[in-house]
Amino acid sequence: MILMAFGCRDATNHENKARDTMGKQRIELETATFAGGCFWCIESDFEKVDGVVEVISGYTGGHKENPTYESVSSGETGHVEAVQIHYDPSKVTYKAILDIFWRHIDPTDPGGQFTDRGSQYRTAIFYHNEKQKILAEQSKEELNTMGKFEKPVVTEIVQFSKFHRAEEYHQEYYKKNPIKYKYYRFNSDRDKFLRKVWQDSMEGEEIHIKNRRYIKPRDEVLRQKLTPMQYKVTQEDGTEPPFNNEYWDNKRPGIYIDIVSGEPLFSSLDKFDSGTGWPSFTKHLKPDNSVEREDRSLFTLRTEVRSKHGYSHLGHVFTDGPMPTGLRYCINSAALKFIPKEDLEKEGYGEYLKLFEEK
Repeated sequence: MILMAFGCRDATNHENKARDTMGKQRIELETATFAGGCFWCIESDFEKVDGVVEVISGYTGGHKENPTYESVSSGETGHVEAVQIHYDPSKVTYKAILDIFWRHIDPTDPGGQFTDRGSQYRTAIFYHNEKQKILAEQSKEELNTMGKFEKPVVTEIVQFSKFHRAEEYHQEYYKKNPIKYKYYRFNSDRDKFLRKVWQDSMEGEEIHIKNRRYIKPRDEVLRQKLTPMQYKVTQEDGTEPPFNNEYWDNKRPGIYIDIVSGEPLFSSLDKFDSGTGWPSFTKHLKPDNSVEREDRSLFTLRTEVRSKHGYSHLGHVFTDGPMPTGLRYCINSAALKFIPKEDLEKEGYGEYLKLFEEK
């Protein structure tokens, strides 16, 4: 469930102040608190938003003091799983955050979210002032009239009371436990639902999300852009021949991106010679740019790896890799585009230069 509200962190003042990174001026932060099902997922989604400074997982809307994960999960405290978002309103508006909120939940489900059932997973917007309330009600009405859903929007709009920070192991869970998180998220069918509802309107739409540029082009565009092998691998779950592909023995420093969407996937710093004839890596460059799922083809159980935004088939991950991860991401060259270190800035991936400077 998603809970949203403007105000300060303790909900008693509607202005948070924080110094900028240079310490020379003060900026006013505002707060949005959401509940939208599993707070691991909502925290992950909003940490990608340009202008968001911090996202905290927690509980709100209940009647018991000092709730714990176990007590909230029982459904007896009245709380919902929630996130509290501290953001810079000069970079992202409350209305924009509302738009993002709707695009990451099923607002028509009164009994929970996806595989998480119970009142503790219901969706709601908790407003902190009259302005918030008006904007939230307007946004909900607009969503109802868009015709995106067959059922009416049932997300509650409720006055905010108090927010309780969740246990530390829940904070940034998607970073601390990327494999478990991605396995949970994929099997929840959350992203499958969101793609079905919003994919057509997401292309080219700017809603202040940092990775919104990573989109999957239409099929007719892909057929023109990709080689036959690239199309077969990424769109038809194919496999290229070993030792006869572009990057299996590439040793240049740089990063590997999805050939379809351009999202960063792997780094040469994590590449190793596995002897298989395919590019092999010990870990992702950016874990939240990929999804993993069970693959029962070829009469065996494997874990398939796909890009998140392009949803390209990349390859598979195995547990026979070197330490420290013990993982081997066996990836098709045809699914990748290599950006050498010297071209990172020019190609728009300058943020990754520091990795090679540190090395």
